Amino acid sequence: MPLVVVARSGSKRWLSAVDANAARLGLHVGMAAAKAQALVHGLRAVDADPAADHAALERLTLWALSQYSPVVAADPPDGIVMDTEGADHLQGGEELMLSGLVNRFRARGLPARAVVADSWGAAYGLARAIREVRVIAKGKTADAVTPLPLSALRLSAETVISLRTLGFQTVGELAATPRAPLSLRFGPEIGRRLDQMFGRVAEPIDPIRCPEIVEVDRAFAEPIGAAETIGKYISLLVRKLCRELQAKGLGVRRTDLIVYRVDNTIQALRAGTAKPVRDVAWLTKLLRDRIERIDPGFGIEKLSLAASMVEPLDDRQIVSGLVEAAEVDVTSLIDILGNRGTLRIYRLAPVASDVPERSVQRISPIADENGETWPMTWPRPVRLMDRPELIEVMALLPDHPPVWFTWRGKRRRVKRADGPERIFGEWWRRTSEWVAVRDYFSVEDEMGERYWIYRSGDGIDPETGSHRWFIHGTFS
Repeated sequence: MPLVVVARSGSKRWLSAVDANAARLGLHVGMAAAKAQALVHGLRAVDADPAADHAALERLTLWALSQYSPVVAADPPDGIVMDTEGADHLQGGEELMLSGLVNRFRARGLPARAVVADSWGAAYGLARAIREVRVIAKGKTADAVTPLPLSALRLSAETVISLRTLGFQTVGELAATPRAPLSLRFGPEIGRRLDQMFGRVAEPIDPIRCPEIVEVDRAFAEPIGAAETIGKYISLLVRKLCRELQAKGLGVRRTDLIVYRVDNTIQALRAGTAKPVRDVAWLTKLLRDRIERIDPGFGIEKLSLAASMVEPLDDRQIVSGLVEAAEVDVTSLIDILGNRGTLRIYRLAPVASDVPERSVQRISPIADENGETWPMTWPRPVRLMDRPELIEVMALLPDHPPVWFTWRGKRRRVKRADGPERIFGEWWRRTSEWVAVRDYFSVEDEMGERYWIYRSGDGIDPETGSHRWFIHGTFS
């Protein structure tokens, strides 16, 4: 049944939101509620609750603050704006960050659109006008926003209606018009919004702050700009932050350095750690290594350091003077690689499954052992492909290894082979695996290279598989 949200102002009632079913029936935001109820019999309508909507948007904004960027603000009524420069490397870059963000929203039933652009105004307009997830390349903002409708400019509804009456339909048409006549008739707002969208005027973000976040700052009577001076005050802020964390029994997992410049712009750096720490020297090093990303401009008037993600951390006490075996700690290396944008840091752990692609999983490099062990009955290849690749084979059925096989356009003659190792499907997962069979062979070609190949099916019954051959891995 179609569902709509009804807002009211005095005696006037209109639709402030419609679901997909209602939209397919021709209902849209702004339509009078009485007209919508007359058009659709049995329409479900609920009253709008702006206060609850705003509270929910704030909760989502605080979540984005902890996950994606230190500079995040709510963009009512339905948006979140983030300055991700200095933090997107922790998510694998802008494209991976954006797709991951949208997928996490959609997994919770929240359809979302997201755009990365050079300016807040451009990102605002593009996110509301296009349906795909996009990253606008630097310097390409003008080309991207020119075809947008006038509603993307964050102008009042009355101004948009007046501009359309005058014949303007897109941002590009409005931007190509002389500014003076527009300012004389509509005031400076149109010019300001155009400049903000095209990035000619800075539009700083006032970041949201959670009361529970541990944060320290330092304001300067005279602006600073030298890298040595910035590094000095970073060290002082880290020391002060660690004292406050120690008093609360906490360790930091994610640290945000926010730089306030005298030209009213904000820059931010984010550094993460693999486990909670309160090591002053180490945290200072992680932040100092990225000082070159800070552009002081005409000077920095304030530095702020926040622990945006914390975990309990107890002080360790030495109870014995005996020499103990040194523990190998690789978390420092993990922190350095992670803050350089290397996301492929993981450990392989076994999973209780006979199906090869299900028998291994990627886990955090500092995760605890899960108690599972690797099977030792048959050797496994060093490299296991994400997806088995189809190969052409000449072999005697049903249980003989191939005489030769062709993979990626090259024919390889088999010199030695071992197998078959029969692996059955996991019938409890899905019905298609009730009788599924794979016969694996370890083969070696004339060049001494070893491969792990298999036949889908037992070679006799077609229900057990397609009887086609695949390569699944390579040995060292």
